[in-house]
Amino acid sequence: MTSLPERTEIRASVRLVVFDFDGVFTDNTVWTDDAGTEWVRCWRGDGLGLQKLRDLGIPTWVLSTENHPVVSRRCEKLGIPCRQGLADKYEALQTLMAEAGVAPGDVVYLGNDINDAACLRAVGVPIVVHDAHADVVPLARFQTRKPGGFGAVREVCDWLASGAPARAAVPP
Repeated sequence: MTSLPERTEIRASVRLVVFDFDGVFTDNTVWTDDAGTEWVRCWRGDGLGLQKLRDLGIPTWVLSTENHPVVSRRCEKLGIPCRQGLADKYEALQTLMAEAGVAPGDVVYLGNDINDAACLRAVGVPIVVHDAHADVVPLARFQTRKPGGFGAVREVCDWLASGAPARAAVPP
């Protein structure tokens, strides 16, 4: 599997970036107390990477099969819209692309597990995190050097921002 390359024309054509949440923004671990309250661990630096994409006018989304307040709160804090509780992430991705008027070839999808397989197959730039499930690694064009929850989101954002054309930038 190829790591994110330093030079590629792919980055200049990206018009939408979609992320899974668990195993991408998190390390796929969940802590649960005796009352059933759940906590997850996220990488704080991901927010700065997402801000780079916002500054360039590249929309970002989270699609999650989970329906949990922690996903809502984290996405709200990061300023990234999310759709969760999805039985079919592929259908949600198709809807997002249609609403945004974006061709599949201009979409990045970052996932980690078998419930991301259809989305990875559907986009032009499928990427998996370093510690992705073995069944989805062959579906990806690239694989991050960092595992989910340890800067994989930031790695992809930085990679995209470093290759974005100046014309895509929006004023602060």
